[in-house]
Amino acid sequence: MHSGGRRMWAFRAAVRPSDWLSRVVHKGWVLRAAPPLPPCRLRALAALGPGGPGDLQGRGGGGRGPRADGRRNRAGDEEELEDAEEEEEEELLRSEPLLPAGTQRVCLVHPEVKWGPGKPQLTRAEWQVAEAEALVHTLDSWSVVETMVVPTKTPDKKLIFGKGTLEHLTERIRGLAGLTAVFLNVEQMSTPTKRELEAAWGVRVFDRFTVVLHIFHCNARTREARLQVALAGLPLLRSNLKNHVAHLDGRGGGSRYIMGSGESFMQVQQRLLKEKELTIRKALDRLRRKRQLLRRQRRRREFPVVSVVGYTNCGKTTLIRALTGDTTIQPRDQLFATLDVTAHAGSLPSRMTVIYVDTIGFLSQLPHSLIEAFSATLEDVAHSDLIVHVRDMSHPERELQKASVLSALRGLHLPTPLLGSMLEVHNKADLLPGNSPEGPHVLAVSALLGLGLEELKAELEDAVLRATGRRVLTLRVRLAGPQLSWLHKEATVQQVDVVPEAGVADVTVIISSSAYGKFRKLFPE
Repeated sequence: MHSGGRRMWAFRAAVRPSDWLSRVVHKGWVLRAAPPLPPCRLRALAALGPGGPGDLQGRGGGGRGPRADGRRNRAGDEEELEDAEEEEEEELLRSEPLLPAGTQRVCLVHPEVKWGPGKPQLTRAEWQVAEAEALVHTLDSWSVVETMVVPTKTPDKKLIFGKGTLEHLTERIRGLAGLTAVFLNVEQMSTPTKRELEAAWGVRVFDRFTVVLHIFHCNARTREARLQVALAGLPLLRSNLKNHVAHLDGRGGGSRYIMGSGESFMQVQQRLLKEKELTIRKALDRLRRKRQLLRRQRRRREFPVVSVVGYTNCGKTTLIRALTGDTTIQPRDQLFATLDVTAHAGSLPSRMTVIYVDTIGFLSQLPHSLIEAFSATLEDVAHSDLIVHVRDMSHPERELQKASVLSALRGLHLPTPLLGSMLEVHNKADLLPGNSPEGPHVLAVSALLGLGLEELKAELEDAVLRATGRRVLTLRVRLAGPQLSWLHKEATVQQVDVVPEAGVADVTVIISSSAYGKFRKLFPE
């Protein structure tokens, strides 16, 4: 048996005999039958193909075995190994959602810090509440039935609020009829904080990290995105495990040894989570190598790459659709609609082809581990020739959103020239009549209405030519010589005007400085 298969057998053997063990790894909930996968997970699993999660026979339907002469086919061995690895990954990706399914009536509680070092900059409480409500409304069948903005002087304390404030807040929450959950609008709660607030309020309590991670779960389509979401969720699983083991220790069960293995329950679960993390990282490394191969292929074909970044729901996908004319691109008016990097070809005024890369949107107040989990996807930004930062200029928090995006980009350790050449696109200009952008490399557009796109394309062309060292030149070549075929191979030929009586042609090309130097050296005439 393949070693990965043995590990997964051990995982199942350790978890399945006692359903409550699996609940510890995933939730720490009480024993109950496992629910069916929610629609968001079924959509994500559909990316595997018509066979779904159970179709794990591999290419060709399985049935591979030793050759008649006793020797194994190397390609078959590699395919079998790859199929085994994919089966192991699928086992890891099958998990319950982080948030409960069905209709949820939520109370949104926003701790407001009015003074001191914890006071947020470039924003106001009502804007933060509006974004939190948008996160909740992204979830199917979830609604905000009550919003409470609660002042606090102690946001870093265990229970966030002072004793009197917490008692009053608890009384209000307990008095809400039909409430099923509280969304506490903080970056991330500690396990003791979550446990005590849930005990006090009588309903489940979620933070921004959990809600955003669940949205990621629902929107992940490709294997890479699903693996990255699983990696980002491991700290939450470890936190839930510690919480439940502490509960078991209080009942004398957390430190017992399992089946004479010499390991306590806590040790077994920690080891399984560590093995899960190693498997996910290994799978992401394989996908990273494939992505690197695709980048090298693009480089060989000399396609400049433009990465389009921005705050979530700022209009990145709508802008790419407008620039490329690709009607198959379907933007969605919701947070984190794009989790998977997609590439789309478009033409600039000189007819030079460029690749626009649509990236995951950014958000303020997110743990670094969540962005780090998507580092493989964001590598495409580091290897692009130009970055376009799209901003929603109609949003009241546009300055905070800009700061959040720039902070995240700096965290990726991008090359200084790449950051310095970034274009800033002020989107939704139609909603701000009379507003004109200031500063170099800043343009105003309306991606939805098509306003300002020609000016943007011209600026993109100039920026791409500068970034890649290319020039637009018209060269006269002899039709009987090898110059024209050489230019087709080493440059981007835009136009050929033949002068038949002279036996020559005027060729307009986009060519790099190094290629032009080679051309003059090979053909000095």
